[in-house]
Amino acid sequence: MKISYHETDDILRIELKMGKIVRDVSMNWNVTIGYTDSWVGEITILDARQAGLFPMVLEGCCIPCDYVPSRKATRDYLNQGEADADN
Repeated sequence: MKISYHETDDILRIELKMGKIVRDVSMNWNVTIGYTDSWVGEITILDARQAGLFPMVLEGCCIPCDYVPSRKATRDYLNQGEADADN
């Protein structure tokens, strides 16, 4: 996942899946969802700061926003809930 904010235009872009966007669907005047051939690829929000969506607050997040975890670290983090449920 990649999150980018363009301050000049007040646009927040959340890229969820790499790949070519094959269809855009406008949810309302300021939110567009771009779909790849298999899933949601990106979400684009216009006037993000004005709408109160930027800066973002990620609850429970204690890592720098520019940190990119390895696949193993991501897998371990996602499986952590399963291990906690067993205890």
